[in-house]
Parts: sequence; C-alpha cells; structure tokens
Amino acid sequence: MASIVVAGDTSGTVTLSAPATAGTTTLTLPTTSGTVLTSASTITPSAGTVTQASLSTNVAGNGPAFSAYANAGQVLSSGVPTKVLYGVEEFDTNSNFASSRFTPTVAGYYQINAQIQPNDSYTGNWIAIYKNGSLHRYGNFFVPSAIGGSVVSSLVSLNGSTDYVEIYALFSGGQPIASGPQFTYFNGFLARSA
Repeated sequence: MASIVVAGDTSGTVTLSAPATAGTTTLTLPTTSGTVLTSASTITPSAGTVTQASLSTNVAGNGPAFSAYANAGQVLSSGVPTKVLYGVEEFDTNSNFASSRFTPTVAGYYQINAQIQPNDSYTGNWIAIYKNGSLHRYGNFFVPSAIGGSVVSSLVSLNGSTDYVEIYALFSGGQPIASGPQFTYFNGFLARSA
C-alpha cells in the first residue's frame, strides 16, 4: 500500500494512505482554506457513525423527531383550556414523547405542529402550544357553523433538559374531538441545534 507522509513544521506527521483494494479513489480538496475533516470521541470511523453531539452547532442531523395522534374522542370542557391527549405514537426517534408531552434531550430549535378537529359542529375553538405549562403560541381560531379544525405551528427553542411542550385546546361548547391521525395530531422535529 502506497503512502505519502507530510512532516509538520515543528513536529508530527500526516500520512495519506491508499486503500488496499483495487480501483481509483480521488480526494478533492476545496479551493478555500478551512477544516476539511474533524474527529471526536463520538465518531466511530469503522462504523461510519456520526452522532448528534459531534455535529457542528448549525446542523440538525439526526436530532429528535416524533409524531402522535388522538385515538379517543376526548371531551374538551366548554370554555376551559384543556390539554389534548395523544394516545398513539407513530414514531418517537429518541424516546422524548410520553404522556402527550414532548421533552427533547437535545438543545435546539424545534418545529412543532398540531391540529384538533371536533366531531360535531361548534361555535368556536382555538389550539395553542404550551411551553413548560404556560401559553407559548396560539394557533388559528375558528368560528364556523360546520365541522372544521384549528392548527398551530411554530418554531420553539427548547433547552434539551427541562423544557417541554404540550398542546392545549378550547371549544366554546363541550364536545369530543375527532380521533385519528388525519384529524387530531401533534408532531415535531429538531430544525437546528442550539
């Protein structure tokens, strides 16, 4: 196996070695200065694995993501903000979703989305993202005479340890929400690490 050894200015060397397999491999360097490759204890070169912790701060990589939906016709009390219950997880890549609450363990900015839909006609409703038990963002407010839903979507900063988000909703008349992944859902993902 052929190798090229480059000596450092004061000490040390860098060795470039060709693979011990047939074929041609080309290493193309960028035309500008900068770091081409970095290493960290969380990178396993032989397995080709790069973990979230070893990525730069502006890379989402394989951060947490989840999706859940309501599987029962939960009744929301008339005029009272109520936590929406999501009984079925479609996926939860980092086991951060439990009891209808998302508590990510990676600090960053998360895209959070949710929708509710009532089973019957109603006079008004809203949906909101609650962060750490307090109102964070309202979604849209509907006052239709027939069935329609409310949606909320926002980018939320979460610290990766104690911050969590839940979905709350209110109907002007107490009635059940529609269950199923197409009607009442809650999902999110890491858009950018902190």
